Amino acid sequence: MHTILINKTCLITGATGGIGSQIAHELAKNRCNLLLTGRNQKRLETLKKDILSSRGNEIIIHYQNGDLNILDDVDNIIKVTRNKFKSVDILINCAGHFPVKTLTESTLDDYNKTFNLHVRAPFLFTKEFSLDMMKNKWGRIVNIGSSSAYDGFPDTSLYCSSKHALLGFSRSIQKELKEYNIRTYSISPSGTKTEMGQQIPGQNYDNFLNPEEVARYVIFAISFNNELITDEFRLNRMF
Repeated sequence: MHTILINKTCLITGATGGIGSQIAHELAKNRCNLLLTGRNQKRLETLKKDILSSRGNEIIIHYQNGDLNILDDVDNIIKVTRNKFKSVDILINCAGHFPVKTLTESTLDDYNKTFNLHVRAPFLFTKEFSLDMMKNKWGRIVNIGSSSAYDGFPDTSLYCSSKHALLGFSRSIQKELKEYNIRTYSISPSGTKTEMGQQIPGQNYDNFLNPEEVARYVIFAISFNNELITDEFRLNRMF
């Protein structure tokens, strides 16, 4: 257990996904209070029950479903979070969308959906909850990126470009907010064994990363509280 995380409050977007759900479990092990978000309410309910079954009454968990493509849903998630918790100490931007289409097949709707989830939503949540962190002089912002933030691949131009944008956002706010003792992390896994990972064409799924290990790495990284920070790192596959 990393004692620095005890009794902190964390908002996780994409909490029911393969990586998001594992991060939620790992934060719960470290006695973080959680606000879980995702589109599917039943999956959020199940995730909450699974976590509480192992953590008992050690932590507080709330959830709010919503579609981050819809600004009213984003606003509602913020309102619910404000109603349930005094402040947010940790923000995990993990919601994702992975369209596999050629440039000519891609539509404006594909573009908007991808950038809404990977860029606009992290911007809005970071803008809102960094105010808490600035006031408290402590905070963690984790943007789950991708190895695609450092390269380009056929048929995934929207995904790759949006992850490039998220990386640039992370680099900028790390430098802007660090004077308030807010640490921003861009964590970029390569292919991971998740529902989204199954959509990656032309690669060996058996060699993909374990989302549980990705989650443990996230918790390890954000637990440092002195001078050391690894604000940008890639999680590569061995093979």
